[in-house]
Amino acid sequence: MINYLQAASCKIYQREKWFMKRLHKEESLRWFTQAEDEFQDADELRKRGRFYLALFHFQQASEKALKAYLYLKIKSMEVFYTHSIDDLSEMALEIDPDFKEVVQAKKLDKYYIPTRYPNGLPGGVPSRYFDDPQEAEEAMHLAKRVITLVKRKIEETP
Repeated sequence: MINYLQAASCKIYQREKWFMKRLHKEESLRWFTQAEDEFQDADELRKRGRFYLALFHFQQASEKALKAYLYLKIKSMEVFYTHSIDDLSEMALEIDPDFKEVVQAKKLDKYYIPTRYPNGLPGGVPSRYFDDPQEAEEAMHLAKRVITLVKRKIEETP
């Protein structure tokens, strides 16, 4: 004899599980789309010599890409309050050892505050202090590695 209440409950659970999985994928894609757009904008700023802004947005692109991955893999709709690439990449590394290849991106953390606020650079001005094209190019490469890895991981996830 079939227990109809159990069968209905099972169907609801399966539908809810599918819905939550879809929600996680959609949330992940929202964050990843923003990460890609932010990366493109950062690269345009880099090419125009606006290095302080480019550095900040490369950090932001990496942060958002890592959050996209975490929204995909951590089955919770919790918000990740940290802005630290180091913390986020460590969280991702706990899930997937492939994230070892992007731990160097933690260098981008140093661009989160001082590229925007004069009081983040005692005696300095961000728009004048961050004037090295090679520094911006290195940040671009670090961010690109994060985005490339996260894109691959999202594409591999059904």
